[in-house]
Amino acid sequence: MSRTPLLILGGGTTAEDRARLEAAHASVYAANFDALAEVDAETRAQVRAVAYRGHHRFDGAGMDLLPNLEVIANFGVGYDQIIVPDATARGVKVTNTPDVLNDDVADLAVAMLLAQCRNMVAGDARVRSGAWPDKGELPLNRKATGSTVGIVGLGRIGREIADRLAAFKMEIHYTSRSEKETPGWTYHGEDVVSLARAVDFLVVAIVGGPATEKTVSREAIEALGPRGVVVNISRGTTIDEEALLDALEAGTIAGAGLDVFVGEPVVNPRFFALDTVHLQPHQGSGTVETRRAMAMLQLENVTACLEGKPLVTPVN
Repeated sequence: MSRTPLLILGGGTTAEDRARLEAAHASVYAANFDALAEVDAETRAQVRAVAYRGHHRFDGAGMDLLPNLEVIANFGVGYDQIIVPDATARGVKVTNTPDVLNDDVADLAVAMLLAQCRNMVAGDARVRSGAWPDKGELPLNRKATGSTVGIVGLGRIGREIADRLAAFKMEIHYTSRSEKETPGWTYHGEDVVSLARAVDFLVVAIVGGPATEKTVSREAIEALGPRGVVVNISRGTTIDEEALLDALEAGTIAGAGLDVFVGEPVVNPRFFALDTVHLQPHQGSGTVETRRAMAMLQLENVTACLEGKPLVTPVN
């Protein structure tokens, strides 16, 4: 076995997760690709697996720094920053961490929808600031229960979101590459515009990457209408963000709940002037329990590779 078979790559790796990886396998650490390039060539040639945690593009140039690389084990279900065709061309497998984060991401989607409807941030501020006695009650909010919701992408996470919203007596519509077995929910094929036209709330739950860029188009946003609300827990790129901002500023849709943004963590400052949006810092999977489960699944994929066993959650 190589003396240093594992590269831990990415400044986002926590001390706990790094210690767990290092305890399991002889490792070298690099916070980013510049730091990786500074690792001596002999060590880089020993690396067979990468435990990756980051939001920087991992393409063929990065892979070529590791001539004997066999697997990139991504921390997260989304792997849009790992250029899978480049990996496949080099015989490198990619894995991710699906399923273990479904509940947390779905919970946050519902929480943002409710927070947007009930103006909960403004409500908290009214009480916390001491302004309630002078300013009185907030303007009346909007009822969520009994509304119509469209799920863009009824995959693992989309299904969890839909199941939760069905408990709020909502009528469920959805798009997907194929029709799913549901309790009579309305299928719109892959026509997001048709979906948007039929619903009050549009929840985006598709994977990121070039193939899904601006899936929620300007036309779809316009089709939502003045009571429409967008909730996005997928990737910022899946929505035409400029079109969304234009609609929010013009009041042609009612609002949005967003956990993801184009160019994050830098966020378009146009959002900050809007009181009709609920903003979160990409924390869909951000609980202690789920992040630990993700780290364990990442380690399982690394170990499977290094021990010559089938990968647990391969992408390619």
